[in-house]
Amino acid sequence: MNKIVIDGIEISEESDPFFIAEIGINHNGSLDNAKEMIDMAADFDADAVKFQKREPDICVPEHKKDQVRETPWGDITYLEYKKKIEFGKKEYDEIDEYCKDKDIVWSASAWDLPSFEFIEQYDIPFHKVASAKLTDKKLLQKIKNTGKPVFLSTGGSTMQQIKKAVKIFEESNKLVIMQCNANYPSEINELDLNVIKTLKKEFPEHIIGYSGHEKGISPSLVAAALGAKVIERHITIDRAMWGSDQSASLDRPGLRRLIRDVKNIPKMLGNEEKTVYENEEKVMKKLRNKKTL
Repeated sequence: MNKIVIDGIEISEESDPFFIAEIGINHNGSLDNAKEMIDMAADFDADAVKFQKREPDICVPEHKKDQVRETPWGDITYLEYKKKIEFGKKEYDEIDEYCKDKDIVWSASAWDLPSFEFIEQYDIPFHKVASAKLTDKKLLQKIKNTGKPVFLSTGGSTMQQIKKAVKIFEESNKLVIMQCNANYPSEINELDLNVIKTLKKEFPEHIIGYSGHEKGISPSLVAAALGAKVIERHITIDRAMWGSDQSASLDRPGLRRLIRDVKNIPKMLGNEEKTVYENEEKVMKKLRNKKTL
């Protein structure tokens, strides 16, 4: 099993789960919203925050570019909407400085090659491959060549596709494979959390994590108990905000509870040796007869 270190924080089979607070596009193009979510993550001791970066002219399918939809900016085309919520260099320069001030690292999922080159201008400590980009061989190769830790989401992917993607990183000892369901919000009966155990058996040399898009916090806790050493969840200022990802995101109270409980999972699990603790001995002295086995 490999060990990864990000900003001095160890990710290994023995470590507490590494927690990524995914801001994604939940900022709706507002830098103030982004900063408020960075504050949330830092306040509750998340280990990193993450955004998404894409070039809409490249990433938006041709058949969707001219589709008109209702947005907070009025009725505009899907392409115009995607451009409205993208941050450029000015915003990311400010995000970079703000995260330094808050003592929390950040990264962004690149959805295309120009976006990969864009985020590489910053001193990001890891790359995240979105589920939709798992089959993008050119992008994966570019990411591999950085030598940085990589978090690979596997939503909507077959085991064969996952194996092909992992093979690109076969010489890397800095890969985390993330069980994921790509639907927003994910249905509880489609989370397949036991796949975490399958991935651990299939890829014993790599760390396994979980990227959740479900409502609530219990599935993420189960994932950690099953051995996921990285937990990623979307966060939001308000789950009622406009946007496709908001309902599957955690607000401030939910984020606080999840990070607290996820970090306690290793303590709860302990080890596999049956131990009688001093506090138990005191109780047994009160409850057991003197004649014992």
